[in-house]
Amino acid sequence: MAGGDDLKLLGAWPSPFVTRVKLALALKGLSYEDVEEDLYKKSELLLKSNPVHKKIPVLIHNGAPVCESMIIVQYIDEVFAGTGPSLLPADPYERAVARFWVPYVDDKKFDCALLITED
Repeated sequence: MAGGDDLKLLGAWPSPFVTRVKLALALKGLSYEDVEEDLYKKSELLLKSNPVHKKIPVLIHNGAPVCESMIIVQYIDEVFAGTGPSLLPADPYERAVARFWVPYVDDKKFDCALLITED
């Protein structure tokens, strides 16, 4: 693990938001403890780590929780800047463009999922 950091990811396998964080961790070459959450019976660790929304993903870095997938990805990129490739472009305009597309893709993905699951 990079620099002896303790990383723990609270998540559930079908979550695209957890997958986003796992991809960021993999791109950076970081090892972490993968803690699978039961979303119907949330753990005390999850409830304590994300008391506002009580949802996954949560990255716990050296005991400090970071919530919301895009915030976690940006956190990983900043804290582990010297490890692996940068997750966002160096150019401010290009970073803004990348940040623009994230919610767009999220919205389209969920629109498609609703179409598939509706009768």
